Amino acid sequence: MEKRPLRKEIKYTLLYYFVRFLIFSANLLPRKLWLRFCGMLGRVAYHFSKKPRELAIFHLGLVYSGEKSIAEIVVLAKKMFEMLGKNAGDILRSLKVKSLNDLQKFLTTHGFEHFQAAHAKGKGVIFLTCHVGAFDMQSTNMAFHGVKLSVVGTPMKDERLNTLLQNYRNAFGASYIERGKDNIKLIKELKLGNALAILIDQDTKVKSRIVNFFGMPAATPIGATILAMKTGAAVVPCFIHLDEKLDQHMRIFPEIPLTNTGDEEADLLTNTQKFNDFIEMAVRQHPDQWVWMHERWKTKAGEEIR
Repeated sequence: MEKRPLRKEIKYTLLYYFVRFLIFSANLLPRKLWLRFCGMLGRVAYHFSKKPRELAIFHLGLVYSGEKSIAEIVVLAKKMFEMLGKNAGDILRSLKVKSLNDLQKFLTTHGFEHFQAAHAKGKGVIFLTCHVGAFDMQSTNMAFHGVKLSVVGTPMKDERLNTLLQNYRNAFGASYIERGKDNIKLIKELKLGNALAILIDQDTKVKSRIVNFFGMPAATPIGATILAMKTGAAVVPCFIHLDEKLDQHMRIFPEIPLTNTGDEEADLLTNTQKFNDFIEMAVRQHPDQWVWMHERWKTKAGEEIR
């Protein structure tokens, strides 16, 4: 592995130990007080994270310039940092959750019957989700519901932080699979009738197609689309969000029907657009809980990995 510059090594080391400290502290306070504390940390991060702050305001401006004033966009960016802190705090705290009953004290699941209907078809289920809210808590919830789940994700840049994330995702029975590393295992899991959770709302260095997202062309990962088209697995969209009372809600929606005309490339584009449309709907409903600092529209047409 290539050695990182000293500055980055110090940065990731400090971040790692800060996260470890937060994990240790997460259950020392009552939950709602803890979340408010984490929201305060998010507000502090807004002022000290220059590049993420500027990217968040820029991207919010791209989407909402015709609907909101500059002042309203800045307020929304600040709120996003606060909610990011609260949701991250809930993820860290949930490491100590021991049962579905404990989880249900602060998380309500809506639409579980949609998963059950899709699962009954016997071809596996792909949970299509996104970086809205405490998104990793969805795997905890489904595992406690008895769902055999694999989470497909992109590794973090720091091995220590990546290990913490994997340990969280594996803690309650879900298994973590690094994106692009074990496609055969993904297909086997679906053929066994199990479930995968895949996030497709970030511009990452994987096979992608350019489709519309908030009225702009966006390189969108096609792994979920290819798996669904190849295996016949049901694609069940879902997301999680925090409400004003600091309660979590995981919402599961009816299966997205796939288009199958026999034109593989055209179907790939059509189905990926359907998936993106769901993600956009989720973000529009809770714009203060999506990761607007991510460079979602960075890759231009012709630059995507095919």
